[in-house]
Amino acid sequence: MSEDLSKQIRRLYAEMIDSFDEELEMELDDSRLDDPLLQGHDDGDMDRRLYFRELLRLQGELVKLQDWVVANKLKVVVLFEGRDAAGKGGAIKRITQRLNPRVCRVAALPAPNDRERTQWYFQRYVSHLPAGGEIVLFDRSWYNRAGVERVMGFCTDDEYEEFFRSVTEFEKMLVRSGIVLIKYWFSISDEEQNRRFLMRMNDPLKQWKLSPMDLESRRRWEAYTKAKEVMMERSHIPEAPWWIVEAVDKKRARLNCINHLLGLIPYGEVQHESITLPAREYHPDYSRKQLPPDMFVPAVY
Repeated sequence: MSEDLSKQIRRLYAEMIDSFDEELEMELDDSRLDDPLLQGHDDGDMDRRLYFRELLRLQGELVKLQDWVVANKLKVVVLFEGRDAAGKGGAIKRITQRLNPRVCRVAALPAPNDRERTQWYFQRYVSHLPAGGEIVLFDRSWYNRAGVERVMGFCTDDEYEEFFRSVTEFEKMLVRSGIVLIKYWFSISDEEQNRRFLMRMNDPLKQWKLSPMDLESRRRWEAYTKAKEVMMERSHIPEAPWWIVEAVDKKRARLNCINHLLGLIPYGEVQHESITLPAREYHPDYSRKQLPPDMFVPAVY
């Protein structure tokens, strides 16, 4: 077996383990972190027990940050950008996993409709901006114009140039209004994107993630690279700098991103009143009504 093929098989195995871990993360708690099944595997991948331990610790800090945001009426916007299959969605899932969806929500806008195409470009994004005490994570953002729209020809040269004339002023206005604006770019290699696309193509549970646009983006790798370089050069400003997340290793990328995010927003622990469960009221004249059997979901399992 060639060295390249052996390495590819190990990477495919790591991808399979990562899929299993996505399900395990939802059920994991501190009491299970010493399970021998969580041991690491070869080829330089992060020890799984270390990953889970750090993920839980960081998610605990995210809960504290959430409380701080609510208590101090902060407004936080985090943009997640990157190539297709770069791991943006996975990072967002880990951030929101244990947070209150009324406080931390995700904005993943579809392609603009006919009406939205006639609006000011940023208009449809404005309605998703946070009020005090809210966090909004944009899974792709207004930078679509600098990326997919530019590469695929969905905007004119004039619209493209107008975007760059406006975007820095737009973001400065957001920051002046009191919004904490954070921009992440998830960076993966040519080879890694190719591998992740192949995995999705051969996994029935993930084939929905591959759209014709994704496949076309694979063909236009170099065009996307040029567009990203221009975007970074023209929109990296002191008020809202770009932060690049090395994302070839998904687990490290998630931990690094969350750790960095926590470091960008000064927060403290909010004291909560102790909770006491009230006594349940009992009424002797109350009897529970019996429901007809055909209303119940069949107990197949």
